[in-house]
Amino acid sequence: MQRLLLIIMILLLSSGLAWLLLVWHPEDSKNAGIELNDAPKGGDFSFESYRGAVNLKDFRGKVVLLYFGYTWCPDICPTNLVLISTILDEMSETERAKVQPIFISVDPARDNVQRLKEYVEYFHPKLLGVTGSEPVIADVAKRYGAAYQVHAEDGQANYVVDHSADTYLIGTDGELIAIIPHGATTEELLALVHPLL
Repeated sequence: MQRLLLIIMILLLSSGLAWLLLVWHPEDSKNAGIELNDAPKGGDFSFESYRGAVNLKDFRGKVVLLYFGYTWCPDICPTNLVLISTILDEMSETERAKVQPIFISVDPARDNVQRLKEYVEYFHPKLLGVTGSEPVIADVAKRYGAAYQVHAEDGQANYVVDHSADTYLIGTDGELIAIIPHGATTEELLALVHPLL
């Protein structure tokens, strides 16, 4: 019986993954007027973390890897956070000190700063999880060209948030340099980050 349940679970997960890869296009998602911007400008932002207020200006002189997601994400976020963690582990200690990865939650209703801390640090201690009010998140997401859509009914606790899955590479001067698509390899990401260090 347990073996049958395991086979059914594997088939369900496989079909879900196939749907994500073949059908789901997060770039088409919309939420409260958030649409993918043809030419994202990026820019400064201020959010809350378990350390207190976090501003992009705090990281001048460092390369910032920015990712929008949420802690209840079943697959896309963990995949990207593992990628970021892998490149951090492949860097020397000196290089790693010059990089700050930031995870912005697009689900402030469920992701408080303590939950974000526990979630991102599971992947790597350098990761910093931040969040803010819905209007602030929407504004920053729009400026970076990210998109998300919450699928929740009133009072529903378990819901999903469709979101774009790009990683945003920000230079030491705080300027958006590149948008790295989901599915980039460790080598591709390192090739973009290393010259900035």
